[in-house]
Amino acid sequence: MGLLSIIRKIKRKEKEMRILMVGLDNSGKTTIVLKINGEDTSVISPTLGFNIKTIKYQKYSLNIWDVGGQKTIRSYWRNYFEQTDGLVWVVDSSDVRRLDDCRAELHNLLKEERLAGASLLVFANKQDIQGALKPAEIAKRLLRFSKLAII
Repeated sequence: MGLLSIIRKIKRKEKEMRILMVGLDNSGKTTIVLKINGEDTSVISPTLGFNIKTIKYQKYSLNIWDVGGQKTIRSYWRNYFEQTDGLVWVVDSSDVRRLDDCRAELHNLLKEERLAGASLLVFANKQDIQGALKPAEIAKRLLRFSKLAII
């Protein structure tokens, strides 16, 4: 689902969207959701399972499903794919050694038929950490061996 589809959906007065936030463990998914919602981020523990936050903006609601990224939990991601309007893939920009795992998991997600209509945002998190890869380098590495294009 591209931007035009999202706009059409809003114009049809559908005022609720489901956003799935996924990525490897410790990439910062929960911190991002809490920051967006204006909540305290001083004490965060790993997400075991999922959290749902609803963010309201004017007449619209974004239901953000923040799903844990530990290796043992990733097989359960597929349980959250139904009716997903947007997919946010969070990357820890400073975790260079796990970038191949990150790419493999993202590519597995992109093969999922139930996510075919969802818009994708790759969020290059932790840019403030010294040695973090720049977003363009992350995009290049994530798209290696892929039929996707950088836009």
